[in-house]
Amino acid sequence: MIQWKNIKLILMRELRDQMRDRRTLFMVAILPLLLYPAMGIGMVQMTVLFSEQPRTVVMLGADELPKHPQLLDGDQFVSNWFTIPSDADKLRVITDSQPADTENLDSETTDTESDSDREEILKQARELELELKQHQNLLDEWDKLKDREDSSEAELLLNEITETKERLSKQFAESKIQVLIIIPKGLSKELERVSEQLARHEPIDFDPAVSSRPLVLENRADEKSKLAFIRVQEAMQAWEKAILRARLNRANLPVSLPTPINPEVIDLAQDDQLAANLWSKLFPALLIIMAATGAFYPAIDLGAGEKERGTMETLLISPAKRTEIVLGKFLTVLVFSVSTALLNLASMGFTGKHMVNVAGTGALSKIGDLSFPSFSALFWIVVLLIPLSGLFSALCLSLATFARSSKEGQYYLTPLLMVTIGLTVFCLSPAVEINPFYSLMPVVGVALLLKAMLLSTVNAGILYVYAIPVLVTSIGYSLLALWWAIDQFQREDVLFREAERFEVGLWLKHLMRTKDALPSFAEAGFCFVIIMLLQFAVMNTMRDAIQMATSAERPTRMMQLLMIQQLAIIATPALMMGIMLTTSMRKTFRLYLPRFGFWIVAIVLAFALHPLSQELVSSLRWFFPALPKGTVAVLQDMSDPNQAIWLILLAFALAPAVCEELAFRGFILSGFGRRGRAWLAIILSSVTFGAMHMIPQQVFNATLVGLALGLIAVHSRSLFPGIVFHFIYNSLSIYRGRVPEKWVPENGLQHFVSMGPEGLRYSWPLLLICAAVAIVLLRWVALQSQPAPGQPAESLSLSSYDRRLTDSN
Repeated sequence: MIQWKNIKLILMRELRDQMRDRRTLFMVAILPLLLYPAMGIGMVQMTVLFSEQPRTVVMLGADELPKHPQLLDGDQFVSNWFTIPSDADKLRVITDSQPADTENLDSETTDTESDSDREEILKQARELELELKQHQNLLDEWDKLKDREDSSEAELLLNEITETKERLSKQFAESKIQVLIIIPKGLSKELERVSEQLARHEPIDFDPAVSSRPLVLENRADEKSKLAFIRVQEAMQAWEKAILRARLNRANLPVSLPTPINPEVIDLAQDDQLAANLWSKLFPALLIIMAATGAFYPAIDLGAGEKERGTMETLLISPAKRTEIVLGKFLTVLVFSVSTALLNLASMGFTGKHMVNVAGTGALSKIGDLSFPSFSALFWIVVLLIPLSGLFSALCLSLATFARSSKEGQYYLTPLLMVTIGLTVFCLSPAVEINPFYSLMPVVGVALLLKAMLLSTVNAGILYVYAIPVLVTSIGYSLLALWWAIDQFQREDVLFREAERFEVGLWLKHLMRTKDALPSFAEAGFCFVIIMLLQFAVMNTMRDAIQMATSAERPTRMMQLLMIQQLAIIATPALMMGIMLTTSMRKTFRLYLPRFGFWIVAIVLAFALHPLSQELVSSLRWFFPALPKGTVAVLQDMSDPNQAIWLILLAFALAPAVCEELAFRGFILSGFGRRGRAWLAIILSSVTFGAMHMIPQQVFNATLVGLALGLIAVHSRSLFPGIVFHFIYNSLSIYRGRVPEKWVPENGLQHFVSMGPEGLRYSWPLLLICAAVAIVLLRWVALQSQPAPGQPAESLSLSSYDRRLTDSN
């Protein structure tokens, strides 16, 4: 019976100790209260003091520009051509028409730029112009030669074109020019001629081969050049529109002639909606990151810090139970996690509102009056913060308890923080919205729900439907993490791990010399990580190989790559680690012949579970995201009657059955079972088996099937029934999409199955029969390892579990 009095005493003790820690106080209270105001003041001061340096734009042939409308005003573009007139000051234009004594330049430019600098820049521009002409001449020759049969001359010319472009790019990058504009000769006369012909309503004899256009050189790899080009482009497009309007007015034509539609855009956004859009990007991200950060340091101090101070033993001999100790420490970390998140949100909110109010111009001024979120949104922030902080608090406390020292605890908790940041960035994407699938994911569901609630444009009624699953699953994840923390605290080998120096050489020697019959828990997890990394590494290569194949070759290529993936990426890492890290391949991979009953159960259970799992996934189609196009193509190839059935069975049934069972019910399940809990090993191997499939629908289905496969593997002490089950299950999925439409009525099966777009659909009578059969068979499997009457019930103990793994029949 848990004594809440003891939990309260431990909580108050830990809170007093943490309040005396200056580092914790600084992270929880002082940093949020000072950081955001200091950042706000600094940003305002930087905005006031910062002035962007003008970028250099060189224009050759400026004398050929038309006088009206005027493009340049001295050494700048005319400010009217910019949406923000002050942008004209951010471009410094140097033309070859300016006199050397810079009489037309203003005093500021004259003071900062000498004649020699201007002449040097113009010299660089003329050299670029010559290099560009040579490059264009080569391109003209290439247009004449590319269709000829003499490929050697064309190849030499192509190499020369590449070399000249490289020289041009290098020369432009080494110059002081951000944008180079070359005005062709006769541009002003050409524009005037066309305008006169248009005014007299004469046919315009426009020859693209004779008429030249200005050339603009930029370097998109250089941010300064890229930004300068954007402004140059804006000015020249506005100038071009002004020329067009002048032509139309001169010809007595309507100005709207080039844009007959020209829709009028009305922005309906209100100030509160703009504010809500801003808060929806900031609050969820800051809430998640600060909840994790707030649990970071207190958890390390209460876990690994207790070991370093030598107070762990004193705490363990107190009258409080270990569960009560963990709950007291957990509540302490939870208090600091919640406090850190709320203080950061409040500080950032008030600072952001004040910054927007004092902003006179700029991007922040467009937001208007930055109002705070509604009371209901703030209420849900607090409500969802508690289970979210509970999850981070329990995870941090578990990892910190496992660590030998505070330094090691930081190493363990840093990856958790990095994963949290990654999930937060994912949730910030505008394309990611709350849906049934995301609502059940840890951290992601909370972030997306808060983002949607803060947006005033989202239907509140729909969001409250998602609030229940998000809240329930968040509490469930928190309780699961808390159970893990309690389990860690119950283990002596975790609490009293001694610090030791780690040397790679000694570790490798120990790993190769000191082997066990079965892999360790960490080795099983490492095997799964290797499989996932290899899958990510070859994903693009496999996709490119499939896309390069013709439509006729694509199905065969896909099946070949799938078999290679199964053998090289899934089976090989497990087999290699089994050879290198264990002394018994037979025990590790359960290479024992089972009793005859398990063969029959594996066959019948596959037929019973397949309809149930398929209909469950089909009924939950609304829950999952749409299948990727590649997966849809694979399903179509499986149901294509033109494909050889033996090749499809080999690629989609036999290869996965053998390779995936060797990895997940062989090496990985054996390693996870070293902790002595059969049910935990089955669950972990099933979750990793599902995660390997990556696609949400397949992850869900594979995890459920993995539970049955793990149960059979543990209780049969053999891998072979699982291979048979896996092969039959996948084969049924293949044949399900290849059944002809006439097969159901011809065999009188209308009451049990029907035809759907995806193949066979199973009716309720058949599903009830399959469910009853599956329950009976799974119950039979579970009873095979139960102790006989009078024997100790040790089915979940380490000795019994190891015996079920290693004993043969």
